[in-house]
Amino acid sequence: MPVLARMLNAPLFIDVRPGAVASLATLLADRRISAGGQVAVVVGRGQGEAVLARLDDTLGHGSTFVVDAGTVEAAADLVTRIGSSMYDAIVGIGGGQTLDVTKWAATRLGLPMVAVATNLAHDGIASPVSSLSHEGGKGSYGVTPPAAVIVDLDYVRSAPEPMVRAGVGDVVSNLTAIADWQLAHDVRDEPVDGFAIALGRTAAESLLHRPDGIESERFLTALAEALVLSAMAMVAAGSSRPCSGADHEILHAIEHLHPGTSNHGELAGIGALFAAFLREDRELFTAINRCLQRHSLPRTPADLGLTEEEFVAAVLYAPRTRPDRYTILEHLDLSNAEAAKAVRSFVSQARLRTP
Repeated sequence: MPVLARMLNAPLFIDVRPGAVASLATLLADRRISAGGQVAVVVGRGQGEAVLARLDDTLGHGSTFVVDAGTVEAAADLVTRIGSSMYDAIVGIGGGQTLDVTKWAATRLGLPMVAVATNLAHDGIASPVSSLSHEGGKGSYGVTPPAAVIVDLDYVRSAPEPMVRAGVGDVVSNLTAIADWQLAHDVRDEPVDGFAIALGRTAAESLLHRPDGIESERFLTALAEALVLSAMAMVAAGSSRPCSGADHEILHAIEHLHPGTSNHGELAGIGALFAAFLREDRELFTAINRCLQRHSLPRTPADLGLTEEEFVAAVLYAPRTRPDRYTILEHLDLSNAEAAKAVRSFVSQARLRTP
């Protein structure tokens, strides 16, 4: 009897623990990813360079390339620099910007990539998407996900605290993204993928009610694994649908209108909280609000340094960031006055401290 199954482009190797970066040399030596040991190592400034210095000369025969920007131009330049020599694998070491540039370059060059993450700010550490800036703003580009993922919790802990906990916001936003996907199915008959939804929801709910925080090694491990599960949800779906809805539309709108306001995970978290409010899902709103509060993540525009009027403008602009996507924002199609009223009510509810 034939067996029907799907094939997922999942990592061959995932290592999340203190000291995990030491496993990189062993991983490359087993020749599943780098057959000849010719490795291009891409690092970001700071943590990436620190990891590289610790590894010294254990990465085989290769060269180091430094990435200073998370732009399409920087990624294209990296393709040119790496493509001028013969390599059989690429290792990206650093935060989200470095890994996004490296994933894009590795995909264009047709080379396997190893992601060595130094922070847990968002699910880009293993996702099939690269978020890169360009002249018109910021875009999301489909890429091949990493062949291996290493998260060294020693380096994660040494990152600035906002970058350590920000990934919580990105993971819990899966819940409103999934609700938006199901709304699109109900209203527009958009196909949904139950397996992708299961992965995305499992990732979010693994963190939503946890009482511990970033001071706990178990929590950091759970956060890293949840980010990888979120990435696998996107791989299964063939898009970012299970992890990106109105929450990320608001995120991208704030990034466009007010560049540098905050990081990806923090913006995703407040976007999810507002999306749950618009949906009038009191249980979900309360759960996300408690989670963000527990991890000292932004819950109101003021927490981001924005006025209510600036947040209203972002809400109104948000649908333009993903014109192909149907979410609660497109469904409600708020007028200026309706958006302003919704934001005022949202702020008063989000400010209430929850037990």
